[in-house]
Amino acid sequence: MTVIDANRMHEIETRYPEYFHRSFRQRFGGLMILIATLLYSLYAVWFFDLPKLFAEAHWERVGIYLSQWVSYDVQPEFRIGDDGSIDIRYPRFSPLGDNPHPDWLVNNPDGSITISISGTSHTVTVSKTETIVTAHGISVPVDVSSGAPEVVGPVPGWMTVYDDNVLADLGFAGNVSISVDRVKIRKRFIGWANFIFDTQSSFFDKPVGEVVSLIVSGARIKPEQSNLSLAFDDIWNNSEWQHGDVWTKLFQTIVMAFLGTLLGALTAFPLAFLAARNITPNRLLNQILKRFFDFLRSVDMLIWALFLTRAFGPGPLAGSGAIFLTETGTLGKLYSEGLENIDNKPREGIKSTGAQTVLVHRYGIMPQIVPVFVSQTLYQWESNVRGATIIGAVGAGGIGLKLWEAMRTNANWENVAYMVILILIVVFIFDTASNALRHRLMGTKTH
Repeated sequence: MTVIDANRMHEIETRYPEYFHRSFRQRFGGLMILIATLLYSLYAVWFFDLPKLFAEAHWERVGIYLSQWVSYDVQPEFRIGDDGSIDIRYPRFSPLGDNPHPDWLVNNPDGSITISISGTSHTVTVSKTETIVTAHGISVPVDVSSGAPEVVGPVPGWMTVYDDNVLADLGFAGNVSISVDRVKIRKRFIGWANFIFDTQSSFFDKPVGEVVSLIVSGARIKPEQSNLSLAFDDIWNNSEWQHGDVWTKLFQTIVMAFLGTLLGALTAFPLAFLAARNITPNRLLNQILKRFFDFLRSVDMLIWALFLTRAFGPGPLAGSGAIFLTETGTLGKLYSEGLENIDNKPREGIKSTGAQTVLVHRYGIMPQIVPVFVSQTLYQWESNVRGATIIGAVGAGGIGLKLWEAMRTNANWENVAYMVILILIVVFIFDTASNALRHRLMGTKTH
């Protein structure tokens, strides 16, 4: 066991004072940060009233929206006449077309109709006097012969009785609403209905083999147009999915991002040389330009889009202008800071030879900054592809406006899913291409 005397101890304290004479911040800084974080979290919970928000949130809508993203429904309505006849009606724009005869709907010999909601486990049989709902292993008759529908026997948990109708919730498969004179059914299918050809197309509801045969070697459906051209027109002008309009708006978004970023970079590049202190030794001009950059980027792109749509009207011009103004400020700041951090030795060496200012910039500065500038610009371009989608929702054109219109109806969530997937694909492609170009310019390898 080694004993350290007082002199040795004093020598150690003198040599390593940071371990023996720590300040209050050093000793309790971590604990204070932890306490401050906990207090702020409690304040945020109180300020936003999170318990109430979570309690009153419509969590059931999450499942509804997700199910509508990946499926579609058919809503036949069965009207019961006084003579006992049952009239089948479909909505005007039914996914099944104008004259549907689905195989999941069977006319029985006794005049009733049986509808298969989900195979044989979930069925509905409609007759003049009663409707029988079979689900979850039991059959529940609903008497409709009197003034109000009445469930015969015990009411299961998946069925709700109201004053004038009975609602049977069959989960993802659909639901059934039963009243005295009509039965409304919602039957859900996995997939996107009529994604290729809508109900007005000459190719609608034809097997794939028949469609291919018509396009390749079949007789012309319209004498003045080839079947290949007709098929393309039907896909491009699909009234339900609006492929032509969606892809045109997506291209507008890409062009908005490219044009706004390009113009911003071209404007910011010369201004950055004037804003950099080591390039332009004029402090007043430096400060004016830097504050100008701060002003442009402090106003969010969305706010610029709102201003410009009021000035020029809705459209991609306002979107490109909003991106241009924001990128001039952002890239101007990045470029000027990059210039201020260059190595001055190459520049001074070229200047000592008596070269003109343009040549000093060309050979002393440009080789150092071009890879960095291009990398920053590519990153901003990729980011602006996403930003252009957002500003489109306020009228600045592009697919953002189309996406907002589909969401606002609260009924076309499969169209929303389609556009979101397209945006994700475009962002992924641009992100991959931008990363590859940046790594190539910077001389680094991708993993």
